[in-house]
Amino acid sequence: MLTHNDTTVPEAARVYESLRGTGLRFVGFKDIGATPDELAAVADMAHADGLEVFLEVVSTSREAEIASLQTGREIGVDFIMGGTSVADGVEILAGTQVRYLPFPGRIEGHPSVLLGTCAEIAADAREMTACKRVYGLDLLAYRHPSEDPIALTAAVVAASAGPVVVAGSIATAEQIRLVAAAGAWAFTIGGAIFEGRLPGGPDVGAQIAAVLQITAATGAGGRS
Repeated sequence: MLTHNDTTVPEAARVYESLRGTGLRFVGFKDIGATPDELAAVADMAHADGLEVFLEVVSTSREAEIASLQTGREIGVDFIMGGTSVADGVEILAGTQVRYLPFPGRIEGHPSVLLGTCAEIAADAREMTACKRVYGLDLLAYRHPSEDPIALTAAVVAASAGPVVVAGSIATAEQIRLVAAAGAWAFTIGGAIFEGRLPGGPDVGAQIAAVLQITAATGAGGRS
């Protein structure tokens, strides 16, 4: 994710240039921190390079969330993650090929925090993915103040009829291995890359190469 602290990084198109040639298959950004034109420019570059594009909705009001869903539809992203207004998302994305992965559980604040018991979040996951227009889920497992993130991930994966992306606050190789073992289809990583916290040094491209190497070692071939 071209994001840090739940916000798209400045000059995201320029930063995207440093990702080329790393073997990355997916790239994403938030709905906060850049204009629709800036996001469209990144999406166009990524699509031209053969990548799939994610937009994660972290706006805290229904009105802003609706606007972000509409923006994602207009700029042609492949996946829209996040948000809690599922009925609005289903309606806005009807008739498109956009894959929709909203948040299960209760979401508060920005940066986003996940609330609710493990059982409640799993039940939410089951109900959400019963809707055929909901492709999967965006799970803020490491943003929960008290639930064990791996137990939570495993419970949501078991309950969900679609793939689960673990998003937010992943910063170590061990976390990557654990979420893969818990059955997550994918994970997002942004802040740790831009802070140089992974092996490979401070260079963004080298950081991404290290993450891809760690991911490959988990055997999770579809995850990135």
